[in-house]
Amino acid sequence: MTTVSSSTSSNTTTTSSSSTSSTNAAQNATKTAAQQLFNSLQAGSGIDLSTVVPSLIEAQFAAKTAALKAQSDTLTAKISGVSSIKSAITDFASALASLASGGTLATQATSSDPSTMSVTTAAGAKLAGMSKSITVNALASAQVSSTKASFSKTASLGTGSLSIKVGSKDAVSVSFGANDSTPDQLAAKINAANTGITASVVTDASGNAFLSFTGTSGKDNSFTITATEGDTAGLARLNVGNGATGTATSSTAANASITMDGVTVERASNTINDLVPGVNMTLSAVSTKPLTLTGSSPSAALSTVVSNFVSTFNDNMTALNKAIDPITGDLRADPAARSLAQSMRSLTTTKLVPGSDVDLGPKTLADLGVRTEKDGTLTIDQTQLSKALSTYPGSVEKMFQASGDNLIGLSARMNSIQLSATSSVYGLTASYSNLTQAQKDLADQQSRLSDNRERASDALTARFAAMNSRVSAYKSAQGLMDQQVKMWTKSN
Repeated sequence: MTTVSSSTSSNTTTTSSSSTSSTNAAQNATKTAAQQLFNSLQAGSGIDLSTVVPSLIEAQFAAKTAALKAQSDTLTAKISGVSSIKSAITDFASALASLASGGTLATQATSSDPSTMSVTTAAGAKLAGMSKSITVNALASAQVSSTKASFSKTASLGTGSLSIKVGSKDAVSVSFGANDSTPDQLAAKINAANTGITASVVTDASGNAFLSFTGTSGKDNSFTITATEGDTAGLARLNVGNGATGTATSSTAANASITMDGVTVERASNTINDLVPGVNMTLSAVSTKPLTLTGSSPSAALSTVVSNFVSTFNDNMTALNKAIDPITGDLRADPAARSLAQSMRSLTTTKLVPGSDVDLGPKTLADLGVRTEKDGTLTIDQTQLSKALSTYPGSVEKMFQASGDNLIGLSARMNSIQLSATSSVYGLTASYSNLTQAQKDLADQQSRLSDNRERASDALTARFAAMNSRVSAYKSAQGLMDQQVKMWTKSN
């Protein structure tokens, strides 16, 4: 009742003050116009239309013009306030959602020896409580074969074709003519054919070229190259495997071998992302002892995000409180803005972790030490927050999971608040539409008032112009009569 009373009193006072001011201005303008008209007639000259008419028109339309301008200023302030709050709450919810889905607030995979096996964590991975023992037995390697002899970079290596077979795949044949079989041309044609191997040219100190062929890691990706000579012999020097004498193999194709929790598995690559869901492993060396792969709780990141959340929340709440202030707020009567404030004030006591209420661990922001003050802003009990992070890191982590993983988590709650606040039916979007329509209607009223003012000015000017003509005629007749009287007097 107090809030409503204060708001009503303020509106009434403002309206009364505006009305009194407009009335006084109209009365003053009327008195000025009347005095100017009286002076003009007393002086015996025509009426000064350039000052009398504008004064009378101002007196007639001042109150209405002032009232419409006051309404326009109020609507502009409301529209600005709605747009600002809508944008701020949308940015707040989007930033929190992006942070939650980025994975930095979830348990991270940690390797005990990153120089042997480094790890990264995929967004959304569930790694809480993970502990694995891993031994790297062997690294994956690719076959590398090179020519034993070097060749001139400008001379043809021969004509015909090379049949390249990788593992159990069908062989791919690449043909060469006399004009496209220099070392560089030959390597380019093999690479363009997507054979499964990469050909490169290595130049020695003399400027001559060796040809090197590199496959893909994994034992199933070993390859052979078989030449079919054409009119100009020479391609057979590039044969690989099957007793070839022109090339040498410096590295063979092999799988990586790792033992995890007593089970040995092989992979074709040293980058492994299908052994532990959500964990990407990169093998760099054979281990001399078992490594440990564990899930590390992001306590520091969670503590930081709680502080940042509270800071951003308070910025938004302070601006919202100013907008809905019952005395001075531009949006004090806007239901969407007031509903948003109420939703934000109740956020600290809203359940954010799924499961039974009897389960141990924090379930609300208040349980983390985040408190709501009387004005709706938040404060943090750092001691309680640190205790929650150290005792129940998994529960705290769940609060900040992406909305798709936790339908009642903080990100999901903020998304819900944002959607309600910006609803086009009952939220700030609806308020914005109503205000802009009111502004358009007001602009139409101002336009009509301007037209009426112009018509009134024209009519008044015409009326006084006619009066001027009559006054001039009266003065002319008066002059003749004065002359006649003087003549009569003189003759007597």
